[in-house]
Amino acid sequence: MVTPAARKPVAQHLIEAFSLSERVACKLVGLSRTAFRYQPKTGTDNALRERLKTLAVRYPRYGYLMLHGLLRGEGKVKNRKRTYRIYTEEGLQVRTKKRKKLTRPRQPMEVPTAPNQRWSMDFVSDQLSNGRRFRVLNVVDDYSREMVGQLVSVSISGRQVARFLSLLIEQRGRPNKVICDNGTEFTSKAMFFWSKETGVTLGFIQPGKPTQNAFVESLNGKFRNECLNQHWFRTLDEARYEIELWREHYNHVRPHSSLNYMSPVEYAKQAA
Repeated sequence: MVTPAARKPVAQHLIEAFSLSERVACKLVGLSRTAFRYQPKTGTDNALRERLKTLAVRYPRYGYLMLHGLLRGEGKVKNRKRTYRIYTEEGLQVRTKKRKKLTRPRQPMEVPTAPNQRWSMDFVSDQLSNGRRFRVLNVVDDYSREMVGQLVSVSISGRQVARFLSLLIEQRGRPNKVICDNGTEFTSKAMFFWSKETGVTLGFIQPGKPTQNAFVESLNGKFRNECLNQHWFRTLDEARYEIELWREHYNHVRPHSSLNYMSPVEYAKQAA
């Protein structure tokens, strides 16, 4: 398709070479007389262009609408389409940083040689009879398979996790390491500072590798199958009560196949 800009020189040639009128020449090439007479304005955007670039350097995270607001406040422009045209011509678009891919070293599955050397923790979710969701934080001793503690709440933040772990340390002593996944609760600032203050190392598994946290994953399956799936909780207090009963049974009574069919507490005492 021939553009009006390309037809204009042809019409000009017909006028000059054949002494045709402007009206006839434009009609022959299919060009309106208004387009033929149009003279592009040049240099009118130079001052605006320089000011826009200056503002873009000063405020590198501002988009064109923010920059347009600044220019309009200075009385330099009214039409935001004009600002956007210059903005794109100069390549001033804000560069969105690509999200960094989370990388974690592989967690070696070394079996602890004594109780309280390494804990693992993870969340399990369920719902009450009214449909309200709640979560359970399970903390297990990787040596004795003992359920160190269970925190039951509607929502659990990183700060709550840190407080709960501190309470468990007061009761049992401090582990050397705690293995967990990369959930926002475990990677929060509260957990970072808790690790620094207590000296407990947080070991993060690789994303999408739950087998690197196999001890608590196995426990979660037993907990869901033997407790959560066996009860229909009406209230959160009722859920806490039944879960605590199950924890006591699991730690003191239930035989564990990997512990030569001893209970976790019995196995831990034998090791001591």
